Amino acid sequence: QVQLVESGGGLVQPGESLRLSCAASRSIFSIYAMGWYRQNPGKQRELVAAISSGGASTTYAEAVKGRFTISRDSAKNTVDLQMNSLKPEDTAVYYCSADLRMFGPRYWGQGTQVTVSS
Repeated sequence: QVQLVESGGGLVQPGESLRLSCAASRSIFSIYAMGWYRQNPGKQRELVAAISSGGASTTYAEAVKGRFTISRDSAKNTVDLQMNSLKPEDTAVYYCSADLRMFGPRYWGQGTQVTVSS
């Protein structure tokens, strides 16, 4: 099991940056993959970015490629999402996820709101 706590959300203007952080309750060294998802009311939760154990492999949604960067720090047991050049369509609740093994189980954080608006 693992508990995940997100932080760093808020209200920003278009073009600005935010950095989200996800703190895990245990060592992430052996966690198969961790990621960030986002969701708006009435819509499905969608993958934003994911990173493999050790950080060797990353995956990004097309909509955020070149603007967002995911990273993990095994010493601090954190996974961060650096979001640059934010757009209004990036507005959503962002959730941290952890897949303990290739086929689960998957754990979720409580989510943090990101609002991009002028």
